[in-house]
Amino acid sequence: MAIWFARSRNLVSSLRHNLCLSSTILVKRDYSPRPVFTTSQLSSTVFLSPYVASLRHESTAAEKQLDVVQHSDDQEDALQELDFPGGNVGYTSEMKFIPESSSRRIPCYRVLDEDGRIIPDSDYFPVSEKLAVRMYEQMATLQVMDHIFYEAQRQGRISFYLTSLGEEAINIASAAALSPEDVVLPQYREPGVLLWRGFTLEEFANQCFGNKDDYGKGRQMPIHYGSNRHNYFTISSPIATQLPQAAGVGYSLKMEKKNACAVTFIGDGGTSEGDFHAGLNFAAVLEAPVMFICRNNGWAISTHTSEQFRSDGIVVKGQAYGIRSIRVDGNDALAVYSAVRSAREMAVTEQRPVLIEAMTYRVGHHSTSDDSTKYRAADEIQHWKMSRNPVNRFKKWVEDNGWWSEEDESELRSNTRKQLLQAIQAAEKCDKQPLKELFNDVYDVKPKNLEEQELGLKELVERQPQDYPSGFHV
Repeated sequence: MAIWFARSRNLVSSLRHNLCLSSTILVKRDYSPRPVFTTSQLSSTVFLSPYVASLRHESTAAEKQLDVVQHSDDQEDALQELDFPGGNVGYTSEMKFIPESSSRRIPCYRVLDEDGRIIPDSDYFPVSEKLAVRMYEQMATLQVMDHIFYEAQRQGRISFYLTSLGEEAINIASAAALSPEDVVLPQYREPGVLLWRGFTLEEFANQCFGNKDDYGKGRQMPIHYGSNRHNYFTISSPIATQLPQAAGVGYSLKMEKKNACAVTFIGDGGTSEGDFHAGLNFAAVLEAPVMFICRNNGWAISTHTSEQFRSDGIVVKGQAYGIRSIRVDGNDALAVYSAVRSAREMAVTEQRPVLIEAMTYRVGHHSTSDDSTKYRAADEIQHWKMSRNPVNRFKKWVEDNGWWSEEDESELRSNTRKQLLQAIQAAEKCDKQPLKELFNDVYDVKPKNLEEQELGLKELVERQPQDYPSGFHV
């Protein structure tokens, strides 16, 4: 092969002259240069990472090489393509490797600055007063809900909880940009999407307490919400399983010619799972209307992103699978709303998947089973909680427009807190699911071995009732 490439020009000339094959094997094509971001364009928008310079780009040999097809020194080679089963591809007689990563990071789209002011010449969808106020109200409600349920777990009233603190804008702004017909396959940090769609505080409380009014019949851990009525798939604990499922849901919507798309969420740690790659590849190949939204919040429990991947975050992974992608400031509600709204339009009208990487920070502990101060500095958490809070940033913008006041703020938070406490008290007093629900809905016809297990468990409960919580019914 090396000899063949070394003599490529002579072979091409000979083929053209003697066999006239230039129209069947070698095709002329016009290559236009790719757009390049200038340093000034990048400096104001790029999210910098402390480990980029020290880890990601130590080797610069490959980066200095030019694009093998579009910028070849040999113009004759640059205009040729070879026809392979995998597709037409240009060739070069020089051995060149593609760089492991670009020296310039993909810029991050944002609309609001840190003080809640619109950045001049921003490209975004205008938001009405009614929509903006509702978005802020829901973000504030989500904050209050997280604080109260977290305290309920600490009091031993529920077994587990997980907050969305620091990621409220991704929750609410993405939900506001979607259609109710869009099918959502969440991870576990998207209760705000369900809240936006009308899931009540009482319904959240019933699920966390696993009582008889819980739609999951008490079989799921707290915060594993689900609602058929709201097109919101029930959350499952295993990481990233929802991504290949979303590709299938999106393809189903396409086959049924529905004016809707599938929307699925994942954290940065979930991109290390095989299901992430399978999901993206399936959606790309099937040309399914699926929106993949990755919350890059810096931490997969205690694992920092520098230990998760060497690529420029998540956004570049979409291009590898042939998926249109964008990086957005996840703490900017207007930017998230605009990006998701545009992505949805592409997914539905063009029947294609889209990937969104939302840059943010997980302010809370991973869950009530975690103490994040063991692996990150407390002042770092405080900085993001106070100085870069997405709720506060959006509130400043709404206030500056004259749409919100301190009186509105006090009334909203007071009423929300009161409603939540009432919902928790009612859910706590409500009876638990009967024991038989543990065995129902597993098989169409209950097999004998399952009947024996059910009978054995009932006998155990009757012998040792003190080992089971009050309100537990056989």
